[in-house]
Amino acid sequence: MLDIVIPIYDDFTALDAIGPYEVLSRVGGRVRFVGTEPGPVRTDNGMLQVIAEASLADAAAPDVVVVPGGVGTRALTTDPVWLEWLRGVHATSTWTTSVCTGSLLLGAAGILDGLRATSHWLELETLREYGAEPTGQRVVEQGKVITAAGVSAGIDMALTLAARLVGEDAAKAIQLGIEYDPQPPFDSGSVQKSDPAAVAAIRAAVAAREQASRDRAGA
Repeated sequence: MLDIVIPIYDDFTALDAIGPYEVLSRVGGRVRFVGTEPGPVRTDNGMLQVIAEASLADAAAPDVVVVPGGVGTRALTTDPVWLEWLRGVHATSTWTTSVCTGSLLLGAAGILDGLRATSHWLELETLREYGAEPTGQRVVEQGKVITAAGVSAGIDMALTLAARLVGEDAAKAIQLGIEYDPQPPFDSGSVQKSDPAAVAAIRAAVAAREQASRDRAGA
């Protein structure tokens, strides 16, 4: 049975995990949320919890790993438990993937060294610090490593991965099944297209979430 794990941690972004889950739950096999230990894990807006059904130790050799992003990634980039787990699962995985700032965790674990990779636009240059070559592409495939840009790009990444796992026709059927046919009301989905006020607002919002995450961690 295909074993797909989505590791979650305090202050992850919900759609980073749930978007790929909706796609990959349709390819067959088992999709699990895992955490440092089983139990509820809080998202980065503080308003939602997702249940990790197993611990990292109980998911030592998945076929596919999907690492979501969120402000909680900052703390984990120096966490030896998470970094050793990522190195271990990557050694035997068929596919190692990330969404948004989940790529920073892959980078911190040494998985992106010398590879092209993407992340949320706010953190592209941070990837360079981990030896990756940052790119603004929405989905970047490098061997068995696939990285996605910010948040909603996780759906695109998961459909790309689904095509590798079960074929393009099946992936197209999954896309139809979830009616993923983006027609956004505004052409403001990338930093290149957005006005300066929107960019400033997002920077401020992310900074506020990071401070809230630090405050919760210190409580």
